[in-house]
Amino acid sequence: MSKAWEDKAKGNWNIAKGKIKQKWGELTDDDLDYAEGKEDELIGRIQKRTGETKENVNKFLNDISY
Repeated sequence: MSKAWEDKAKGNWNIAKGKIKQKWGELTDDDLDYAEGKEDELIGRIQKRTGETKENVNKFLNDISY
């Protein structure tokens, strides 16, 4: 997990959560519950629900602009 995404997630989680739900509408609020230190778990949940690769999920998360 890149430091850039980690910083974005901490500071702008509600914005990020909305953009993630726009991209992958099948995710629920429970899937996106974010707790500090749980970044890998979040990526795993997105992968499990959407079938996306870890690389694609990371790229999307790193490219989110606020």
